[in-house]
Amino acid sequence: MEILKVNTKDGLELKGAIFGKAFHDTVVIMLSGICSNVFQNELLYSTGKLLEENGIATIIAHTRDSFSCFAYTDISTQKQKITGTFDDEFEKVYEDVDAYVQYAKNAGYKNIILAGHSLGSNKIIHYLGNTKDDCIDYFIVSSPVDIMHWWNVMPNIEMCHNMAKEWIETGRGEDILPFLFGGFSPMKAKTVIGFFDADNLKNCPVISKKGEIKSLYNIKPNGSFIIGSKDSVTGDSPKAFMEQINMWTKNPGKNLVIEAEGASHIFYGKHDIYAKIVLDCIKNHYQTYIKYETRL
Repeated sequence: MEILKVNTKDGLELKGAIFGKAFHDTVVIMLSGICSNVFQNELLYSTGKLLEENGIATIIAHTRDSFSCFAYTDISTQKQKITGTFDDEFEKVYEDVDAYVQYAKNAGYKNIILAGHSLGSNKIIHYLGNTKDDCIDYFIVSSPVDIMHWWNVMPNIEMCHNMAKEWIETGRGEDILPFLFGGFSPMKAKTVIGFFDADNLKNCPVISKKGEIKSLYNIKPNGSFIIGSKDSVTGDSPKAFMEQINMWTKNPGKNLVIEAEGASHIFYGKHDIYAKIVLDCIKNHYQTYIKYETRL
């Protein structure tokens, strides 16, 4: 694994990580979820490592300041934890994703796959549904979130939201709230409000019915949807949640919907299984493509 630096069109330097940099055939650009980067999310590291071992380059695409790590003390457990993203600019998602896509194109990769986990999936849906660039060959969406439903089921949300508004009004938007956002992450006041206002990421409104589905319908490439059978933020049936999202795409019959038995939203304890599913999706796509070309 090497540290990777890319620049957005407005000049901001983003820092990510790349596995298998020397490979110039297939690359997976993987967007991490909120409060997550390659240093403290084993799911990202395990996936990059397995793909590298199979000759596939992987870029862990951190947006804005997701590269940084932040140590905090969890009051409830009296233990120190390390987290990633506590500062993000959700209105800049398209520019962030595009910076990594342009890097992959300029590096000469023949096949570019765009993948995401959790909120990272919402980010790639936004990009795929709005880009005019046809360079993305395949997509992998895993554990996306219905943001407005997520706000209704996670703890501390209303308290954090109200405090964030008060802090911004008094010029404290850059300060980190004293409570863990959603019970799991420290977050700047301005990031909390940006998250709530991120209409561009409300693209999986299965439960809340609050959002848009145009981005899903506008996605051009085929792909795979992965969900854990015990994903706690998808309602009573995670698979049905994902099947509905697929039904909003233009060609649902050409996509795969895969349920990982016993896996949670973050695939805790099952990161290797997640990585294997991703690898199998990629192999299946390109083997099918090769067979089709052969028949021609």
